[in-house]
Amino acid sequence: MVPAGPITTSVIAELAEVLAPGDIVIDGGNTRWTEDEPHAELLAKRGIRFLDCGVSGGIWGLENGYAIMVGGEDAAVEVVRPIFTSLKPEGEFGFVHAGGVGAGHFSKMVHNGIEYGVMQAFAEGFDLLETSDVVENVPEIFRSWREGTVIRAWLLDLLVLALDADPHLDKIDGYAADSGEGRWTVNAAVDLGVPVPTIAAALFARFESQREDSLTMKMVAAMRQQFGGHAVRAEGADGVPPVAKDAAS
Repeated sequence: MVPAGPITTSVIAELAEVLAPGDIVIDGGNTRWTEDEPHAELLAKRGIRFLDCGVSGGIWGLENGYAIMVGGEDAAVEVVRPIFTSLKPEGEFGFVHAGGVGAGHFSKMVHNGIEYGVMQAFAEGFDLLETSDVVENVPEIFRSWREGTVIRAWLLDLLVLALDADPHLDKIDGYAADSGEGRWTVNAAVDLGVPVPTIAAALFARFESQREDSLTMKMVAAMRQQFGGHAVRAEGADGVPPVAKDAAS
C-alpha cells in the first residue's frame, strides 16, 4: 500500500527483482485500474502472481474492518484469502473477488465515484436547511434521519459527528480536494459511454470548492475528515490547501 502512480510502479519493479516464482504481490493502494495489467505482466515474466486490491474503510477500518475488492486469478486469491478474511468486517459481507486483473481497483474506483455523489447530496441538503429561515435546528434534523428513514447511512452518521463538533461548520473551510478516483470514474464512464451525471456533477462541485467557499462544500470537507482523516483548512487560513491523504475518497 503505497501512493498511486510512479511510486507503485517502482516498488513493483523492485519486488520483481527479489521475489521468487510463485510469490504473490498484492497492490492494496488506490492504483488506477489501467495500470494493473502492465504490473501483472511485468511480474508474470518472473513467474510472480499479482492481485489488485481496492480497500475501503478509511481511518475507521481498523475498528470496523475494511471492505476489500480483489482482482486476479482464482488460485492466487485462495492462497491469500486468510489475509482478506482477517481484515474484512465480521459476517458475510466485506470481501469480493471482483474478477480478473484490474477488477478490484476498477470496483474501488466506482465505489469512490458513488461516494462523491452521496456526499454531495447530503451536503447540498445541509446547505439548503442551514440557509432556510424555516428550520431552527439543522443538526437535530440530520440526527433524526439516522433511524427509520430511507437515507440512513454511515455517511449520515459521520455527518452528525461533524455537526456535533461544529454545528454551523464555522471552523471548516469549504475546500474539498478530489483524490483522483472521482476523475478516473468519470473518465471511464466517458470511455464506456455510460452516463454518470450525478458523479460528474459531484466531481465538478469539488473543483468549484477549490475556487470559492460554500456551506455545501464545508459539509463535504467535514465528512471527508470524519471517515478518512483528510486534512481540512480552518476558516481564513492562508497558504496552499493541503493535499488530501492518498485517495481514501
